[in-house]
Amino acid sequence: MARTKIFKSGNSAAVRLPASFAPPSGTLVEVREEAGRWVIEPVPAEVPLINLDGIWGSCPGIKPIASEDRVFDERPSVRLAREQAEREQRARGE
Repeated sequence: MARTKIFKSGNSAAVRLPASFAPPSGTLVEVREEAGRWVIEPVPAEVPLINLDGIWGSCPGIKPIASEDRVFDERPSVRLAREQAEREQRARGE
């Protein structure tokens, strides 16, 4: 069993994990107390999706977004490239 000491880091209590227990640097962990013990677990990488099937009918004013309702302006870079190609076409007499 490895032992370590709790120390102050700013206004927080901190603990160093022995290298044999340490997860990769930057790993997000969850810390909680269970029956007088501290439990440190990595947070799952993927966030579970919320299934709204059970409440779909209880929101009568909400409807899915139709693809034809989602009209976006052309990107400036795409518009400029298109206009440049049209000018070149006209200059060649096509």
